Amino acid sequence: MNEVYTQDWTQKWAVYSPDKIAVKEYESGRTLTYGELNRLANRLAHHLTHELELVKGERIAVLAENCLEYIILFAAVQKTGLILVPLNYRLASAEIDYLLQNAEPKMVVGEQKYQATLAATKAFHQVSIQWSIEELRVFCDKEQWKKEDHGFPIIPVSADDPVFILYTSGTTGFPKGALYTHQMLFWNSINTSMSLLINTESRTINCMPPFHTGGWNVLTTPFLHHGGYTCLMKKFDPAAVLQLLQAESATIFMGVPTMLKMIADEAAFDQADFSSLYYIIVGGEPMPVPLIEQWDEKGVAIRQGFGMTEVGPNLTSLHQDDAIRKKGSIGRPNFYVQIRIVDEKGADVPTGQSGELLLKGPMVTPGYWRNEAATQKALQDGWFHSGDMLVQDEEGYLFVVDRIKNMFISGGENVYPAQIERILVQHECISEAAVIGVRDEKWGEVGQAFVVKKAEVTAEEVIGFCKEQLAKFKVPKYVVFVEELPKNDTGKIDRKKLKTERE
Repeated sequence: MNEVYTQDWTQKWAVYSPDKIAVKEYESGRTLTYGELNRLANRLAHHLTHELELVKGERIAVLAENCLEYIILFAAVQKTGLILVPLNYRLASAEIDYLLQNAEPKMVVGEQKYQATLAATKAFHQVSIQWSIEELRVFCDKEQWKKEDHGFPIIPVSADDPVFILYTSGTTGFPKGALYTHQMLFWNSINTSMSLLINTESRTINCMPPFHTGGWNVLTTPFLHHGGYTCLMKKFDPAAVLQLLQAESATIFMGVPTMLKMIADEAAFDQADFSSLYYIIVGGEPMPVPLIEQWDEKGVAIRQGFGMTEVGPNLTSLHQDDAIRKKGSIGRPNFYVQIRIVDEKGADVPTGQSGELLLKGPMVTPGYWRNEAATQKALQDGWFHSGDMLVQDEEGYLFVVDRIKNMFISGGENVYPAQIERILVQHECISEAAVIGVRDEKWGEVGQAFVVKKAEVTAEEVIGFCKEQLAKFKVPKYVVFVEELPKNDTGKIDRKKLKTERE
């Protein structure tokens, strides 16, 4: 049975806490209470479905940075069954053109600063309804419309009806549009609130980009579901985040290790008061233990987790009390998450042996937008194949070995770069490291390490350090020192760029 969802979160909170601020825009200082957000979303929903004649299942593509209007659009699509398609504003016109052709939106909303990017695409000119964020801002002027309070008879949706189409980064080909459904939205929020302390008193700063599931679904949508407060930032700025964590009395913050390192490197970090913070949620990649300890000295616990665009994204959580005892772990599965770890033949592996992580539960995507081949490859017998190699210990804690696609084979042995990188950053002279496989006449492939130094060290010393802690076939043959590692939009190491530069 495909359960019918009639969720309208903003309408509920408009009744319970109409005067409570739901969201604030850092740059402008503009705010929306839950009552204002609901009224504006109702008005927008009326306009979209009556004047513009959009119907459930049709897409609205958005090319814009974090802003209040984005949140109003989200609330409106919850009410109408329309689908929000966030576009990556860092892409080139040709890439945006592909996304628009694939999504076939009936409406495009673009920030003025990105209009040239849109105008350079063929697909944009085929879209009948074109708005700018600035036009939407005028339409959603709360001062002009604050007396308007017409209800909107929400359009019921089924569990597998999408609320978002979230495009993957496309590091191995064309991006895939993951369907993010109303059921996923609800159960991700439940899983999140059962592992973290999230309620109406919760407060956060969101500086993750809105075209990524981390920007929407790690904290923003669970906070909207639970009546919390979110301060939106258009982009990450370490000095500003450091100041806001204190000024806004944030209770939870989400970031990737790169962000947290940049914040900790700020001169004002040592004098900062983080007394309101319960903990910081870390995802994307494992956080180095020295950085965990640096934040711990400021009284801030670190909770590492794991997620994916297509599942959750909040899938596992490592309790802050275990941050050191289980260093490197992503924790255990959240409440409504089922897992298996299997070998190449699909058989469950013993405890302590690595295998591919499979996931099942109400937070799993039904598939990819107009991509049946990718859907069938990812979803087999009701289980989502993550493409990640993990190990589970005897206490049920999970450890990421690496992405399967990052693996290279040296002398017939599988080598996972993440394992080598974890060793490299333990060296006192290394701040960051990335490893890729490169061709080798004798061994087929060998490792090449890209290293960012924080003190003087030689390539020979780095290789010697690895020899002390790794099997011989895992030790990188080459070490290249770089000023910084290339990162993608979510702060993860851009391995594709490393390989391109190598070639």
